[in-house]
Amino acid sequence: MAMLFGLFAVTANPIIISLAVALVIGAMLVLRPNWIVWCILLFGLLIVGVLPLHFDFIASKAAWGVSLLGFFLMFITFFGIGASPKMLRNTPGFIWAAFAFLIYAILNSLLQWNSASEFIGGFKRYFQLWGLLFALCWLAFDERDIHRWLVFFVITALLQLPFAAYERIVFVPQLEGTWGNAAVDVVAGTFGAQMDGGGASGEMALFLVIVLAFLLARRMEKSLPTARLFILISLVLAPLLLGETKSVVIMLPLMFLVLYRRDMFIRLHYWLMGFIAVILLTAAAGYYYLSQADKSVENQFADTLDYNIYERGYGAFRLNRTTVLTFWAKQQGVQHDPISLMFGNGLGSAHSATRGHVAKRYPSYGIGLTSASTLLWEMGLFGFGLFTAIFAFAWRCAYWLQRESTVPEVRADAVAIQAALALFLFHLFYRSSLLELPSIQVVFSALLGYLAWLHRKHILVTANK
Repeated sequence: MAMLFGLFAVTANPIIISLAVALVIGAMLVLRPNWIVWCILLFGLLIVGVLPLHFDFIASKAAWGVSLLGFFLMFITFFGIGASPKMLRNTPGFIWAAFAFLIYAILNSLLQWNSASEFIGGFKRYFQLWGLLFALCWLAFDERDIHRWLVFFVITALLQLPFAAYERIVFVPQLEGTWGNAAVDVVAGTFGAQMDGGGASGEMALFLVIVLAFLLARRMEKSLPTARLFILISLVLAPLLLGETKSVVIMLPLMFLVLYRRDMFIRLHYWLMGFIAVILLTAAAGYYYLSQADKSVENQFADTLDYNIYERGYGAFRLNRTTVLTFWAKQQGVQHDPISLMFGNGLGSAHSATRGHVAKRYPSYGIGLTSASTLLWEMGLFGFGLFTAIFAFAWRCAYWLQRESTVPEVRADAVAIQAALALFLFHLFYRSSLLELPSIQVVFSALLGYLAWLHRKHILVTANK
């Protein structure tokens, strides 16, 4: 081993060395999976996204370290259930759907083999944090660990404000001369941004709206004081006013409708008051975002519709979030290309940045612009249906928990998870980050893993009564 790692060191290749270091760290933590989870949460949510703005030369290496820890956690989990199949008892349906999608993606890509680099790159992007999902379901984590991780997510949401404010004050003025109004996209908190333009501002907004859903749900069950709620809400929403994420005007009402759908019939007057408040807040946010540009609000609104719904391409691509789906449909056919229609073309085939073999066929089109289009091109209708089945089964599991549990916090978190699932489903058609960005994949995997943990715990507590 000493000779092997000596050879790694003398290569002077930062990627190879970082992989070796991650392997050593993972081996040291093999008996402490909760420490691995802490490393994934800390680095995935607070470190990796910040590095490109300050230390770009090590950013990709750090991201690879987080990915390796995620795969190492997956290996530990699968080894554990192989040694003790009893761990599989009471596994919720959406975990089996996720596992089936993982196996399908591997077998489908092997049958449609193109190259090792395309397969490995695609597999890494899709499943780099799914070890967190399976570990939270099948490994025995203490309730205190789960509580600490929930608190950590709230702290992460609060930390978005100072990071977003710093990015707005320091980096936006530096980039305005090059990128114009698009420079504001660098305001992405700790979720990731680049000095050459662009950032994960939509992912930061998605995370903050999800945290807001959890806070409101806890208040609905009277497990969070009103005074503390208003303080937390003001701090959580503040970063959204520093950037220009237009998707907030859809995510906020969507979250509110899912969260308070029961009150629409039971307490209609309270629901109407809250709904009006959210609509006003959403309208104000939308007007604020549109007013930041040099064009009039009317022209900005027309442009937004044009590059999201109509025919104009998004950015440098020929396709936008709507035409990317219609273009895929036009290229398929039951008669001339049934394999691509039903089973796609394999992992990594539609990824433009790494020049997947299908992406080469359509240069500058941006066929992988969203997660939905990427899944359709790479996994086909069958794979897309299997992936969305995860959402359907998770929704049903959360609904069952919300109805059966007598613990207020569990009921609150269950309905908040339903709101988060609706937001993730929207994000599926909005960005491609659910299939490649570690920071939001940490949130996605942790949320589903937490739901699985709540499900198994509820069954265990009920069986012991």
